[in-house]
Amino acid sequence: MNYVRLGKTGIKVSPLCFGCMTYGDPGWHSWVLDEQAARPFYKTALDHGINFFDTADLYSLGKSEEVAGRLLKEMVPRDEVVITTKVCRPMGPGPNQQGLSRKHIMASIDASLKRLQTDYVDLYVIHRFDYDTPIEETIEALHDVVKAGKALYLGASSMWAWQFAQMLTLQRERGLAQFVSMQNLYNLVHREDEREMIPLCRSEGIALTPYSPNARGFLAGNTQESTTTVRGSTDAMTRKWHLGSTAEDQVIANRVADVARRLGVASATVALAWVLARPGITAPIIGASKAHHFADALQALELTLDVETMKYLEERYRAKPVAEHE
Repeated sequence: MNYVRLGKTGIKVSPLCFGCMTYGDPGWHSWVLDEQAARPFYKTALDHGINFFDTADLYSLGKSEEVAGRLLKEMVPRDEVVITTKVCRPMGPGPNQQGLSRKHIMASIDASLKRLQTDYVDLYVIHRFDYDTPIEETIEALHDVVKAGKALYLGASSMWAWQFAQMLTLQRERGLAQFVSMQNLYNLVHREDEREMIPLCRSEGIALTPYSPNARGFLAGNTQESTTTVRGSTDAMTRKWHLGSTAEDQVIANRVADVARRLGVASATVALAWVLARPGITAPIIGASKAHHFADALQALELTLDVETMKYLEERYRAKPVAEHE
């Protein structure tokens, strides 16, 4: 495994990030695997040199963090892995059980650390932008989390570029801990962040760790009638984010499959290889619920798409609404 720097920091991560949303409580979503089923996936990730693990308090309402905490503590020394978790999404019905207020951030980091069975997380990510809390309050609270040693670095997830720029500027002006990463939706059928967010992050030296490189399975064929999976047929976010919603998207998916047949690899491998080849990408977040998912992802690290193939995959893309910033 060739490790890479996380943005401008000194920390090194695997070029694939292991997404933990798939593991936790099947009662949260029907496609989620319980701890026993999750165990071999964590072991396989570690055996192949993946050291970057991404979860969130929202995932299975804390159960994902609990599974990650127990399995990683059992399988690997703490200093050998980079653990990410997130804050912002609702964790209960109360008005202060969500968002990026100082109150919720301080309560959430302690709850996450307890579930993860660790004294600190390497990367603490705001899951979305909070329109109801002043930016100043949020960045001051996050700075205090870092200074307390509960998080080593800060990251952000999907938002408008002007919002991220505003937060970065205020952090810099006030001498506060800076965001070092951006976790955004980016794949062959959703490339809207190429307009502003990705150029901003590249200019600022911010690591890009995009999620859904396979468009939540659409580019891997999981939503096709002949090969549909439980997640492919039930995942509301695929539809909400307009993934696979247009004729052009279907053409792109067909071209991914065509390239995959020609190269003798899985469609998922081609889609991920495209993301890995894009400028500024640090470590896409991958998910795995079947054994072959790891093999497909690891093969993408070895696959170089030539210029003509990249053009063939990209040329039918058309702009679409940005829907993941909610």
